[in-house]
Amino acid sequence: MSHKNLRIGLVDLDTSHPNSFMPVLKEMGYEVAAVFDGGVINPEGYAEKFAREFGIAHVCGSVEEMVDLVDVAFIHSCDWDLHVERARPFVEAGKAVFIDKPLAGNVRDLRQMTEWVRGGARITGGSSLRNCVEVREWKALGIPKEEWVFALVGCAVDEFNYGIHAYSMLHGLMGPGVRHARYLGTGGGQRQFELVWEDGRRGVVSVGKTAGYLPFYANVVTQKRVDYIKSDNTKLYRALLETILPYLAGEEPAPLAIEELVEVELAAIAAKLSYEQGGVSIALNEIPEDYAGYDGAAFAVSYKELKYPATKA
Repeated sequence: MSHKNLRIGLVDLDTSHPNSFMPVLKEMGYEVAAVFDGGVINPEGYAEKFAREFGIAHVCGSVEEMVDLVDVAFIHSCDWDLHVERARPFVEAGKAVFIDKPLAGNVRDLRQMTEWVRGGARITGGSSLRNCVEVREWKALGIPKEEWVFALVGCAVDEFNYGIHAYSMLHGLMGPGVRHARYLGTGGGQRQFELVWEDGRRGVVSVGKTAGYLPFYANVVTQKRVDYIKSDNTKLYRALLETILPYLAGEEPAPLAIEELVEVELAAIAAKLSYEQGGVSIALNEIPEDYAGYDGAAFAVSYKELKYPATKA
């Protein structure tokens, strides 16, 4: 199947991403064939209104109803603890799945996604910052790993739903191989975490709420140069979609191995555990499977209050 002929379904219209993706998908020539909204964030009738606005033919009452109408599902659930549940019917039907960031907030769900892909499922997702234009351009410089000195990457808003962008941007710049995460301290309301790669390279992420919005940024230091990188948000979604859609159509290999993809979330989960344990170094492969990690349902409650202030208890 040509990736241009993909029938795309949108699952849960919780965040700004479905609205932002739609114009880009249409401009790129893709058809969004169906939508489903579980009502975790939006009021009744929201999916119908969305479908009318964007000319989408089918509004589904369940993900199961959507399965036969689409070739690939884009899962945008604000409650990341629902991602595995939402993805399962599509995976079992052999349909491709994009899971929006954060992929999951615990080891168990990330392991399930990994097992699905190893079993032949086509799944990708995560933050658009990992392969943003600016990260690609910096990587294209071809700077050897042995010249690495240090990087600081950050953003604002919150530590995981938005903060995962900072972890992803650092991962994009440095590549896979994160082995440990460690809480360093708190400054200006943000928490700083050090990530250590298996080859000894180190980088720091600074995440959390600030008084104003901050761009996605990175300061990268090597033996011969210093670079300040700030992402252009207007280019993020197109760069992401151009990267993933040929894979989701089965035309190209995965842009990133699933083990590397989930490594970003594992780093953030290890960082949270390090904070809770007073700053001890946490190995990604030693996070307890029963560790709660980041609570998606609790985040969804706070997100709904921001999107619809009148619903606040």
